[in-house]
Amino acid sequence: ADHARRFNNSARRMAMPTLPVEDFVAAVEALVRVDGAWVPRTRGHSLYLRPFMIAAETGLGLRPAEEYLFAVIGSPARPSSVEPKPLRLWAVPEYIRAAPGGTGAAKCGGNYGGAHIAQRQAAANDCDQVVWLDAQERRYIEEAGSANLFFVESTSAGPRLRTPPLSGTLLAGITRDSILRLARSLGYPVTEDALTLDEWEQSCRDGRITETFACGTALAVVPVGHVASAWRDWPVGDGTAGPVTSRLREALLDIHGGQAPDEFGWMRL
Repeated sequence: ADHARRFNNSARRMAMPTLPVEDFVAAVEALVRVDGAWVPRTRGHSLYLRPFMIAAETGLGLRPAEEYLFAVIGSPARPSSVEPKPLRLWAVPEYIRAAPGGTGAAKCGGNYGGAHIAQRQAAANDCDQVVWLDAQERRYIEEAGSANLFFVESTSAGPRLRTPPLSGTLLAGITRDSILRLARSLGYPVTEDALTLDEWEQSCRDGRITETFACGTALAVVPVGHVASAWRDWPVGDGTAGPVTSRLREALLDIHGGQAPDEFGWMRL
């Protein structure tokens, strides 16, 4: 249902019609009933689902369409390894993903299309994903590729999590929300505070930030081991998955796989 509500929020922003939540959920369930057997019953494997809506009107004009097609597609997805390889991220200030008042908080194709050129730059520098910065000052961290970012800070009271706030330019990831709730249930304090690229680097160098991870529907939870740009380069922690990242990942996968009780009402059987 959370996915359905986010789908409708995106549709409203794009001047498209909304879909009743029950119809969205019924469509997803229908596909899973037909194709669910494609998913190996192996930890970390999944059936990646993509509900989408496109204009289907015959005609050409600069206005919202009057006819749309809603569909759901799916594909088996598997992790590259049992323990995900830490990401190497590329910070790129010359390109932006989203600006205030734009479509950054919506799940729409244009957000991805405009990101390809920066992703090519990341790949050319042996990096996996782009670190997107804010559009106004080009200082504040927003997302990593199409994933949300979390930072683990060391404090005298123990580790705490920090993640950029939903400012209107970030996607309100469902996995992001799941991590916020799961972390608190495991006893980790969580703050939603802005963080600059400079602060991230300095905090990693002096040990205040010991771990960083990205999260999303396709990724689940993946550690960040290194950050680079045209003028700087630094490791996060020792470059491997830290204990908080690993604990959160395992806890999330335990719920996904039925090895732990779902105390949040996320599962639908």
